[in-house]
Amino acid sequence: MGNRAVITTPDRQIGIYLHWNGGRDTVEPLLKYCELKGYRAPSADTYGWARLCQVIGNFFGGALSVGIGRYTDDDSMDPGDNGIYIIEGWKIVDRIPPYDGFIEQDEHDFDEMLRAFDESMPEDERLGGVLDADEVPSSELILGDEVWVLEFDGHWKHYPMVGTTEDGVPLIARYDHDGDWSWNSNNHVKTESVLIVPRK
Repeated sequence: MGNRAVITTPDRQIGIYLHWNGGRDTVEPLLKYCELKGYRAPSADTYGWARLCQVIGNFFGGALSVGIGRYTDDDSMDPGDNGIYIIEGWKIVDRIPPYDGFIEQDEHDFDEMLRAFDESMPEDERLGGVLDADEVPSSELILGDEVWVLEFDGHWKHYPMVGTTEDGVPLIARYDHDGDWSWNSNNHVKTESVLIVPRK
């Protein structure tokens, strides 16, 4: 008895088998967690598959909760229960339901699942405060906002917003040059939205 699902990519070369928690209410936060961790996606390379399996394995534990193998065809790979998820990047782009009339499971809260995945990770690899962050448009940043940045080592750190460029691009205090924050492009906030430490 399980709550099974299979995860694959559009090229259908590899399949991840979940024996438990195969509902969309677990799979979507699982993918979001991997995205927040900054992992390369399975559609990019084998490291993406490895990191996805790492998070799943940490969460479930045991020896039979997750499997990985060569994808054959949709009919053969269909595990029943929750069917097959096709992902690109860290998004579900297609779904093969297990049967006609399938009703999606909706029992697990998205944010609670993110936190459950985080708690199962080794302590020095957890997202921690990032999961409490507010997402705001970069154009709405105000001086003093603490902006979360995914560093090159895979860890998140937050930096205060300290001004803007002449073109209005927000600047964060990441790499100093005698008080000039505009000199290094890594201080420029270039994304449409950012995660910030909640304002008091």
